[in-house]
This record gives sequence, C-alpha cells and structure tokens, in this order.
Amino acid sequence: MRHGFLRICRWLDRLTTWICASACAVLTGAVLAIVILRFGFDSGFVKLQNLAGYSFAVLLILSLPYCLRRGGHVRVEVLSERLPAGYGRVADWVALALFIVPVFGLLVWAWLPDLAYSWRIREGAIETGGLGGIFLIKSMLPLAGALMILQGLAVLLDPRLTDQ
Repeated sequence: MRHGFLRICRWLDRLTTWICASACAVLTGAVLAIVILRFGFDSGFVKLQNLAGYSFAVLLILSLPYCLRRGGHVRVEVLSERLPAGYGRVADWVALALFIVPVFGLLVWAWLPDLAYSWRIREGAIETGGLGGIFLIKSMLPLAGALMILQGLAVLLDPRLTDQ
C-alpha cells in the first residue's frame, strides 16, 4: 500500500512539474508578447494580460508542492547543528502533524464553498473583454492544498527523500 501511495505521489509530482513548466513557458511568452505589442506596436490585449496573470497564479500556487517534494522549503535551523542526527526527521513529522495537514486541510475545506459557487456560475473575467475561466484558476488553490498534504506524507514515507 505504501509503494502504491508513493507511486501515485510521484506521478502527481511529475504532473505538477509539467504544469509548472507549462505555466512558466506561457507566462514568459505572454509577457514577451505584451511588451512587444505595447512598446513595438502601441497596442495590447486584455486577454493576453489575463493569460499572463492566470499562468503566474498557477505557477505560484503549484510551486508549493513542487518545492516541498524536493526539499526546497525554508527551514529555520538555528539549533539543528547541535542536536542529534534524527532531529530532522522528528522536526519533519512535527511540522507535518502540526502545520502542513491542518493548515492546508483547512484551506481546502474553507475554499470549497466558494469554488463550488464559482463553478456553478462558470465565473468569467472581471474586465470587459477579458479571458474567461476564472473558476479553473480558482480550482488550483484546493488542488495545491491537497498536493501539499500528499507530498508532505510522501516525503516522510519515501526513504529516498529522507536526507533533503
């Protein structure tokens, strides 16, 4: 069961990596197009600006589970050099139990009514002539919360990720 869970988490991590890379490429292309259109041709498109904003939002929120899986999260390790070697594992378990699961679980639970409403009305662009589909972007927040919980558990259960 543990191996199946870790396999699913690795697949989700690869999917998250692909989505982040795609969002980064879209963001780069959109910003480049905005700059060229604005300063080269003195024109612009609201939809293109919305695309840049949407891709930035997706990249930012999905970077959290991506970073956690790779051990890139921020740690305040003032005392860890003086403590025994097993301190890091215990600190990770405490952080998962006290912070990651409750905080991101609350984020998912509290966001679901707003997300359901957004999907029900198929929430569109705020600006006139803007890019629709805000409900899809809003779906990334609970997705990232669930991925944070899953990736946090995977980091604790996968022996290859222990020494990060």
